[in-house]
Amino acid sequence: MTFRHALVLGKFYPPHVGHHHLVRTAAAASDRTTVAVLASSVESIPLRDRVSWMTEVHRDDPGVVVLGDIDEHPTDFESDPVWEAHVGVFRSVLSRRAIMDGDPSSASVDAVFTSEEYGEELAARLGAQHVLVDLRRDAFPTSGTAIRSDIRRRWSELAEPTRAGLAARVVVVGAESTGTTTVSRALADHYGAVWVAEYGRVHTEQKLAAATAMTPDVTVDGLVWTVGDFVDVADRQARAEDAAARSGGPILVCDNDPWAASVWCERYLGRAYPQVAAAVGDRRPALYLLTDHREVPFEQDGWRDGEHLREWMTGLFEHKLTERGVPWTRLTGSRQNRLHQAIEACESLMDSHFRYTAPLG
Repeated sequence: MTFRHALVLGKFYPPHVGHHHLVRTAAAASDRTTVAVLASSVESIPLRDRVSWMTEVHRDDPGVVVLGDIDEHPTDFESDPVWEAHVGVFRSVLSRRAIMDGDPSSASVDAVFTSEEYGEELAARLGAQHVLVDLRRDAFPTSGTAIRSDIRRRWSELAEPTRAGLAARVVVVGAESTGTTTVSRALADHYGAVWVAEYGRVHTEQKLAAATAMTPDVTVDGLVWTVGDFVDVADRQARAEDAAARSGGPILVCDNDPWAASVWCERYLGRAYPQVAAAVGDRRPALYLLTDHREVPFEQDGWRDGEHLREWMTGLFEHKLTERGVPWTRLTGSRQNRLHQAIEACESLMDSHFRYTAPLG
């Protein structure tokens, strides 16, 4: 290794391929690399998310540790007091790294890796050597500003953890035989988006197969539902959704989601259970679309048993969505009208979902 301890810093708002190239360049030349993610309170993407995404992307890069902190000092490259204020934050981050490593005396760095002209002055103030990486952005012609201004077009410049965190997740829910699968698949096709199927249906089929192996004459109506079933559905639905978000585009369309399992739990078990809520956690998609039961004939496919409960289930979803305080829209009318309403809601959503506040200047 060329260097003992390198520093890489930035807003990473959001992290992109250029940032990851910079970190890996530093890691390849250093025994230890501290990555300082520095945010301000006005920025739209939480600091903890940026730290989490950077940590995951670089978890296999030897010696790399990612730490986050707040730096709201103004930018003025001509002001010595402003420089010292920033450097004080950087030194604090480096001291945290040294404490984590169990050696408080190792906080100093001998290299600062940047893609910025100010890096020379910064390195000098830290008593380190400046290593300039891709100043003209020839290797990766991108920037945080460019991505924030048109993130949908520049989606490929984000790593999988960042995509999963920033994707606009749209979830279609509704009572039995109200077209959640039809609408969600059509919506995904419209946007060329990844579609996440409902796991609850698969779970029901597999539960019946397992029950039949024990009691050959059992039917769907005879299945015994428990809290564990809905915990399993929520967990599997969450895993499928998160995996799809990592590989998909800016919008992800889901037929139900982990939270929907808690509503179906109330339908089958008569009340909510904290174990199911715990499986859902604090997940909140960008938008819910509720398929109304009216004007949709009930189709019995051998797995459904709730025709008489459709109106009640629609009301339960409406109540729960309102109580949860999440954005949602009811889809009504013909299949074509429902898809049109869904597209309108998504267009409105993306205008706001992918709008980011400017960082402090």
